[in-house]
Amino acid sequence: MVLASLPLNMASSAGEDSVSDSQKNKNNKKNQNQVDESELLTVPDGWKEPTFTKDDNPRGLLEESSFATLFPKYREAYLKECWPLVESALHDSHIKATLDLIEGSMSVCTTKKTFDPYAIVKARDLIKLLARSVPFEQAVRILQDDVACDIIKIGTLVRNRERFVKRRQRLIGPKGSTLKALELLTNCYVMVQGNTVSALGPFNGLKEVRKVVMDTMKNIHPIYNIKTLMIKRELSKDPELRSQSWERFLPKFKHRNLTKRKEPKKKSVKKEYTPFPPPQPESKVDQELASGEFFLRESVKRRKKMEEIKVKQAEALTKKQEERNKAFIPPKEKPLIKKTNKATSEGKLDLEALKEKVKKAKTKKLGAPPVKPTPDSSSTASTDKKNKKKHKSVT
Repeated sequence: MVLASLPLNMASSAGEDSVSDSQKNKNNKKNQNQVDESELLTVPDGWKEPTFTKDDNPRGLLEESSFATLFPKYREAYLKECWPLVESALHDSHIKATLDLIEGSMSVCTTKKTFDPYAIVKARDLIKLLARSVPFEQAVRILQDDVACDIIKIGTLVRNRERFVKRRQRLIGPKGSTLKALELLTNCYVMVQGNTVSALGPFNGLKEVRKVVMDTMKNIHPIYNIKTLMIKRELSKDPELRSQSWERFLPKFKHRNLTKRKEPKKKSVKKEYTPFPPPQPESKVDQELASGEFFLRESVKRRKKMEEIKVKQAEALTKKQEERNKAFIPPKEKPLIKKTNKATSEGKLDLEALKEKVKKAKTKKLGAPPVKPTPDSSSTASTDKKNKKKHKSVT
């Protein structure tokens, strides 16, 4: 009624104000919802889910559920020893475990006292890990809430057995160094056994482990993935970079195919395509007509053929005769003259050296030691003169 008494301009302005207020309220609600969603998506540091207790499910489960797995023969002795520990670990969650050594199987099933519906799944993973050669001390961790497991089958990824063994060994590394680095970066326990890789740890770590294992089987070296994991670990420590993309920091490795395809020795060159078919080859009659032999008599044709045969026979005889004569041709002999010294080749002889050799040969006797030659009178006189000169120079 108040609006009716007011003028039209006033009523319209009042209506516009009410619309604008409603729009503002809606926008504020949208912003609040967006903020709430972003807060819900981010998990605060150090946050843990509350443990599932008997108060959450006091009535228990409606039906019994069970799982069973087979294990290899070589694990029988180890499972026999550690089975009491397995039963005691599963007793807290009221799950019954049985070991059948005759069939070679392990089975777990729920009881009337079981209150946690997910405990049977954890027990199933426990017996799977024990069957895949994971030690009991590590396998028991699967019963924790923040720990999961992943069994990766790698046996069918590579066809060639030798290549498969090499790539599996590349994943382990020298003395298990590559596997140890992967465990430290992902906070997971990794076990390579036969045709499977068993991993145990947090969900994010299992995701990275699966990626590294699959890439290694695809002939990508694990060191590349380990390098990216190390960079990601350092970047996660900086709170400012959490909301930004890390692509600029991560390394980009180019795939280089070093093995080139072997080229054939004889390359077949393709001819140019022509829509026309090749020309038809000439028949013998056409060739005879072209050369004029068709119009000759038969006697003349025979004579020509005989002449051609005789020419071919004569050529074959000459070739055979040449091959036979090759055995009687003497080989080239090497010259017997030995290479002399440079002095002799030049025609200059060292006469003094020859004289000395002759003197030495005369003084030598067979089986006797070499005798020193007596000094000549001329040589003694020259030495005396030199000594006198030295004495004078000293004085």
